[in-house]
Amino acid sequence: MVASLGFIFLVGLVCARLCTKIKLPPIVGMLFAGVILGPYVFNMLDPKILEVSGDLRQIALIIILLKAGLSLNLEDLKQVGRPAMLLSFVPATCEIIGVALLAPILLDITIIEALVVGSVLAAVSPAVIVPKMVFFMETGYGTKKKIPQMILAGASLDDIFVIVLFTTFTSLALGGEISSLSFLDIPISIISGVVVGIMVGLALEKGFHHMEEKNQEIKNSIKIIVILGFAFFLVTLEQWLVVHLPLSGLLAVMSMAMTLSKQGNKETTKQVSESFSGLWSGAEVLLFVLVGAAVDIPYATGAGIGVIILIFSVLVFRMMGVYLSLMGTNLNTKEKLFSMIAYMPKATVQAAIGGVPLAMGLPCGSLVLTVAVVAILIT
Repeated sequence: MVASLGFIFLVGLVCARLCTKIKLPPIVGMLFAGVILGPYVFNMLDPKILEVSGDLRQIALIIILLKAGLSLNLEDLKQVGRPAMLLSFVPATCEIIGVALLAPILLDITIIEALVVGSVLAAVSPAVIVPKMVFFMETGYGTKKKIPQMILAGASLDDIFVIVLFTTFTSLALGGEISSLSFLDIPISIISGVVVGIMVGLALEKGFHHMEEKNQEIKNSIKIIVILGFAFFLVTLEQWLVVHLPLSGLLAVMSMAMTLSKQGNKETTKQVSESFSGLWSGAEVLLFVLVGAAVDIPYATGAGIGVIILIFSVLVFRMMGVYLSLMGTNLNTKEKLFSMIAYMPKATVQAAIGGVPLAMGLPCGSLVLTVAVVAILIT
């Protein structure tokens, strides 16, 4: 496993560097590194690391969400509240409608199966979007109109909406019934995640402040470890409470970080945020190489032209959804177009849930996995 980590970091960085040289995003190089290191090409990764790759990808995602939360300004979020909220569900809804309309024709499947495909396809990738938006926020690019903040907030909520729909549609495909109460899980998970995250953030800040008042200086490195520890617990709390209370662990993590940023010492917060930037440099390579390793090459190469036509077609539906969400804002045409393109990437969610319908024994399972893989490669 140790050698596998060496391959992941070194080959990932080399491929990222090569892509930068030819004016491609480094993420493309990392994904390509995962593909060639993965089980379908050179098979150079220990099976044990592939078994825990889901957990490793989640850890990397937690790190970037903490970084995003520490970088976000609550006042900025208030100013982009309406379009950010619309971006959290309108583009995904449009994309699912597009799949429901086109997939039965292109792929010869039922409406229910099309809804399952759509719910896997519709999630935007926070792992791709969040780092870029954080970079734009740090460099001041697009921040005058709060565009990165708006996209970041919308993308963070988008996944909650889509995953709840995915659970509902797979239940229906298994012969279950759609309960109207299940849709209440969406606002409940958002509200509970925000509330819990704020409470933990306030408690942490109070604890740090109390120790500093007693002249017990806390190193920033210790603060980072404590914040990471609580972030891991918040994500786990989502699984513990799943039967009793819908809660978005990732949203709780971001809310906790935003609370620490708002309540804490500005200079200290900046230093902690910079430290998380350093952590992200390694986590980013780990995340995207492992996503690339999860790409099932036989499924991808065996995908028919119908799958490719479907993905490109429903991306148009998605872009229309982004445009509708931005109507009435002060964004110009180029800024709206940027937002429409920025809201297209798919990676982590598709890698995480693309194989679930197949594992559940659904007839459309192989097709769902194929669509998920091809969507990752295209977007």
